[in-house]
Amino acid sequence: MIFEEKHLYHIYNQGNNRQRIFFTRDNYVFFLKKIRPYILPYADILAWCLMPNHFHLMVSVTHQMSNSKMTRTFSDSIAILLRSYTRAINNQEIRTGALFKPHTQAVCLNESKGITPAFFNTAFGTSLNVHITEKEYPQVCWNYIHNNPLSAGLVSRPEDWEFSSYRDYFCGRNGKLINKDRAIELGLYSSGLYSSDGVFRCIL
Repeated sequence: MIFEEKHLYHIYNQGNNRQRIFFTRDNYVFFLKKIRPYILPYADILAWCLMPNHFHLMVSVTHQMSNSKMTRTFSDSIAILLRSYTRAINNQEIRTGALFKPHTQAVCLNESKGITPAFFNTAFGTSLNVHITEKEYPQVCWNYIHNNPLSAGLVSRPEDWEFSSYRDYFCGRNGKLINKDRAIELGLYSSGLYSSDGVFRCIL
């Protein structure tokens, strides 16, 4: 993966052979704690969602390389995060081998050469929407990430899923991972006046 500063990316990976990557609530929390040292030095997080067998991060890259003497790229840091998490889960589950698919995907959201069609999960499989302009694509991705648990049938409302940034934007949770000011600056969010599907609601 090659990242460029001041660009937006949708980063995602899933369990090898679609296997689970989170087995308990503590696993989700542990992964989130690892995001801090491995992602935040390189990028502002605009949206995130952890699902039983995959994860999504939408980021705005601030630094491509680390500032330490031991120079590490953002791509290296993501790989180290996943390897470290895999070791912990393999110990927990008494298993061996790869937990994630070999190649983490990173789609550039604000450069036409990097844009792929927007994708949506439906009851009939993945549906592609090819009529998304470059300007609209970041918003489509932001909405998609927050609605992923709903689309997957895990919850009836996006706010019912604990492990996404939806609650940080729309339910008053004071999460420390997202950069809400950057999301507002990019026009992805407007001070909690509406939800990601256009209707404000958060009844927990």
